[in-house]
Amino acid sequence: MGSNSFGNIFRITTWGESHGPAIGVVIDGCPAGLELSEQDLLPDLQRRAPGINPHTSPRREPDQPQILSGVFEGKTTGAPISILIPNQDANSQAYTSLKDLLRPGHANFTYLAKYGIFDHRGGGRASARETACRVAAGAVAKKLLQLFSVSVQAYIQQIGSIEAAPGDLTFVPSSPVYCPDPEASRLMVAQLDRVKAEGDSLGGVVEFLATGVPVGLGDPVYEKLEANLAKALLSLPATKGFEMGEGFKAASMQGSAHNDLYEKLEGKIQTKTNSAGGTLGGISTGMPLMGRIAFKPPSSIGKSQPTLTTAGESATLELPSGSRHDPCVAIRAVPVVEAMVALVLADALLMDRCARL
Repeated sequence: MGSNSFGNIFRITTWGESHGPAIGVVIDGCPAGLELSEQDLLPDLQRRAPGINPHTSPRREPDQPQILSGVFEGKTTGAPISILIPNQDANSQAYTSLKDLLRPGHANFTYLAKYGIFDHRGGGRASARETACRVAAGAVAKKLLQLFSVSVQAYIQQIGSIEAAPGDLTFVPSSPVYCPDPEASRLMVAQLDRVKAEGDSLGGVVEFLATGVPVGLGDPVYEKLEANLAKALLSLPATKGFEMGEGFKAASMQGSAHNDLYEKLEGKIQTKTNSAGGTLGGISTGMPLMGRIAFKPPSSIGKSQPTLTTAGESATLELPSGSRHDPCVAIRAVPVVEAMVALVLADALLMDRCARL
């Protein structure tokens, strides 16, 4: 399994399994002199952590990161930054009865076919537990982006059949759904309650917005900014769709409606609209980067499902009593999406310094 790294200059490598002793990430290429502490990583890790509200997995992980290298006297040294996150609340016994079953929607069939072995305890390397490593690395990338006045935010745009109306990003702090539309947020919660009681799950869409992005990030032909964003976000567990700007809606538009016309405002050339989502030719335009990522419904549900054993015999899959799963992964995916966008932009900023004399 040789594909556990992401990025060119600002490069991360994650490691560890859902029910192993720990997970972690190594960040290579972070410039020296960036102020960094373990406390800087905690806010995003806590937003991603399970057990934060009734609509996430009840697994309790404090996700207290430990920076093992690459930081001295509160600043990065330019050496690889190694971050370890212990696993403290894994319940491997709950997966014993599922060991020899092909779980619908899960990766054990493909992992077994490819590698001949699969860690069935919580999904092993295929588990979304791995995304905590990305969030830790993304927090470092965000600190780097702050030096360039670039900010990244993500939020729930849709859960199940409920879509958020375009808003001004004023959020309801007490809501378990981080959505800019308070009324939609309430409906989403009600829908989640109903589906959870039925033993089922829901998909969702997370939208991201990056502001302060300078003109010129992204390298055609194979390092286009939107191509790297797509790869970053579609590498997340349970993702099934990606779009930027008008996205798939653009297929039904006319060019006269989709084209972003130029204007000069306060001495700066920009576009009047942002149908392209902040890129042209794979290069950032200086307009906000906007895109969406679709997450499928979680595969672990309370309902019985017909399936096969690993030997090909008919069987019935029923989750053991006390199983702990998310009814909608999009809720905890918000900080993960932010992290992956931040990692792409941090890498693009550093690569841009090599573009011209």
